Amino acid sequence: MAHLDRIRAGQLLAAAGLDAMVLLSPESFRYATGAAPGVGTMWRRAGAVAVLVPADPAVPEVAVVSDLFAAAFHATSHITDIRLSPLWVESVTLEGDTAAQTLAGRALNRPETFNAGLCWQHLAAALADMGLTGGVIGVEMQAISAADWPTLATALAPAQLIDASEVVARCKMVKSPAEIVHLRTAVELAELGIAAVRDAIHPGMTRDDLAAVWAAEVTARRGKAVLTSHWEYISVGPDPWGGNAAARLGDIVKVDVGCVIAGYTSDTGRTFSVGGAPAQAREVHHALMQGFRAGRALLGPGVPLSQVHYAAQSAIRSAGLPGYSRGHFGHGLGAGLGSEEWPFISATTDVLAERGMVLAFECPFYATGLGGFIIEDQILITETGAETMNRLTVELV
Repeated sequence: MAHLDRIRAGQLLAAAGLDAMVLLSPESFRYATGAAPGVGTMWRRAGAVAVLVPADPAVPEVAVVSDLFAAAFHATSHITDIRLSPLWVESVTLEGDTAAQTLAGRALNRPETFNAGLCWQHLAAALADMGLTGGVIGVEMQAISAADWPTLATALAPAQLIDASEVVARCKMVKSPAEIVHLRTAVELAELGIAAVRDAIHPGMTRDDLAAVWAAEVTARRGKAVLTSHWEYISVGPDPWGGNAAARLGDIVKVDVGCVIAGYTSDTGRTFSVGGAPAQAREVHHALMQGFRAGRALLGPGVPLSQVHYAAQSAIRSAGLPGYSRGHFGHGLGAGLGSEEWPFISATTDVLAERGMVLAFECPFYATGLGGFIIEDQILITETGAETMNRLTVELV
């Protein structure tokens, strides 16, 4: 299923003065088409696939598709105008008794991997078909290398090419109902794993033991969900940066984890203590809680994310950590390469929270000699406020 909202995309493109945009990353290809990008994108070099999205929502998109995946693309995508680009793989549908008969008379020379130049030619032809040969075209520049850029610029001339990476990010920032379902499923599964880790903690349990508990639980409890993968940053004891420490009474256990459902990652963090936490640890967690409550109370549609950052940081400083400074207190969630997706809840962002955004809101602290701390929830911005997708308490347990 494609998740690109053409109406919203058209508004963003028009505001940026763009006639169309070219999507190049495999994640954006799937986002706009609903189809898998295929093996040609494994090197993360631009030109294996592409999607041309006109600013006018009434004008259909054009997709450049690897020939090996053309049939699958037709079966899964709404886009009907596709331009084929061959991969290195030889694949045929038998038309006679033997493969040799089918291949007889063919004159196709397959590339070593894929032919980016042919992809650019397809895009140039599609722009000509749309009457946009001399238009202002946005390009997902963060998905193309400096080495590949000159050939694209030459192929699309005389079009004026502008970086549209932020437009792409703003499109993805607001989730479709289906994307929200993936993220909700992911965080619900992640919390089952966190609960299992919490219940397993006891003196002598190592960091790797707890990581194994996490992995086993989310794998066993995934049900019918498409669990793409899972990840964890679990730390035990005074060193929050690694090592396979065994838990001792009074140690802090930080659990920062996520499940990836159909490519969409959750992100949740909780802090536990092995037995009673020392006074200093309780004081740190208390300060983080004040920041978390202050920032969480502000989250809602129309609220500047920079204001949330200011509130959280100010509250933490006032509650006992006067020198506390953090670059961001959370981030968007989606199907990007890592667990953190733009926008960030930072002091410098100009983004206002919008209905349909899913954010990870977090207040972490890492103190070598004491341990790692984190309070993190997954938040859905609604029409009237914000919904916490988590159920587990954020208190120090």
